[in-house]
Amino acid sequence: MSRYAHLAYTQNVRQVQYEMGSGDAAARRLATPADAVERLTPVEAAFIHSLDGFLMATVGETGWPYIQFRGGPPGFLHVLDDRTLAFADVRGNRQYITTGNLRGDDRVALFLLDHARQARLKLYGHATATPAQDDPPLVERLAGPRTDGRVERLITVRVEAFDWNCNRHITPRFSESELAGALAPIRERLTLLEQENEALRAELEALRGG
Repeated sequence: MSRYAHLAYTQNVRQVQYEMGSGDAAARRLATPADAVERLTPVEAAFIHSLDGFLMATVGETGWPYIQFRGGPPGFLHVLDDRTLAFADVRGNRQYITTGNLRGDDRVALFLLDHARQARLKLYGHATATPAQDDPPLVERLAGPRTDGRVERLITVRVEAFDWNCNRHITPRFSESELAGALAPIRERLTLLEQENEALRAELEALRGG
């Protein structure tokens, strides 16, 4: 994460690191050149493809950050190559804060979190918002899977750096689809028990009637 450290470890951050005793350890992450290219590996690609949502931060002219959730079926955030992500952005509440912010500053931060596996990936990049009608080939490439709704634009993120974050304090949570497989045997067993119960009740009623 050499590139990520060079971008994230500002002067003020470095000062706090030394104050808190982690300055020397952090310095080792700055040993490689600041312009060293960081490329996504199959590990990052598989993780990204598995997620059904992520958070994306932008910054407006006021200097205030804005964070927006993007969700869809797993794989809606596509890995086009080892430095490029993209997704089809559909119509939402029509505030267009993220889209507007990108016109002034294309820098973004993505936070990708998997509660079930207690894993998270942080990513810096430069994002471009392109009207859907301006790039039909990319629309087709991002057509599936994608978020349901009317596609208004295509968001492409050129990855600058990324870092796997510590998994401490990630509360395990599971989606309905993730629980479905684990609960299937239990539901099947409950169905069989209910059927056996009904059969026993019928036999009991028959004995009483006799």
